[in-house]
Amino acid sequence: QPDGGRIVPPPITTPGPYTDVPNSSMRKIIAKRLTESKATVPHFYTTSTVRLDAALALRKTLLASYGVKVSVNDLVIKASSLALRDFPSVNLSPTVDVSVAVATPTGLITPIVKSADGLGLTDIGATVRDLAGRARENKLKPEEFQGGSFTISNLGMFGITEFSAVINPPQSAILAVGSGLPTLLPPPSGVGPPVSASVMTARLSADRSKVDEPTAAAFMQAIKGYLEDPVKMLA
Repeated sequence: QPDGGRIVPPPITTPGPYTDVPNSSMRKIIAKRLTESKATVPHFYTTSTVRLDAALALRKTLLASYGVKVSVNDLVIKASSLALRDFPSVNLSPTVDVSVAVATPTGLITPIVKSADGLGLTDIGATVRDLAGRARENKLKPEEFQGGSFTISNLGMFGITEFSAVINPPQSAILAVGSGLPTLLPPPSGVGPPVSASVMTARLSADRSKVDEPTAAAFMQAIKGYLEDPVKMLA
């Protein structure tokens, strides 16, 4: 309704009672840092699809033959850490320290899997479980979540197929990982019926002032190569 030349929006009504919850200190810090990142860091994006069939088969083999439980996220962390070792211009650090986004009641936090390229899959899984558990209990030490050279944010377990993540400065890139979906693909030989595969979408957000497009593309191809031939990650 007009009021002295101004347009006054109608009052907001809700179907039931509600409580305004103030933002926690952590959420305020996250909002400030990521707003600054989007405003000052020149983001660009590269997206790749990854066939997960071999990775899923490896998980089953490790469990059946050795009783070892490995998650897809563990495999993504390992593949990313090896790709970072292959492409130090993306890592921008003497060590490959991979931050893993973890949702907590007070906000998102990114505990660090340090020297991830030198860890085995079981060690990565145990480290992530320990860090994530203590993160949700607000028991992490500052050095366990401050720093890191690269971040992975995985929403696949929530049924999200793809998304774009915001870079966490001073890091140069962050990988957004979606869920694997059953997908029909052309036959490898080009002849015959389509084949069914589990396909995951991964999107890299990179800082254009630190990483160029060819490097980002090659980096994503490296991650794809490790995940589609996961035996290379066991060497």
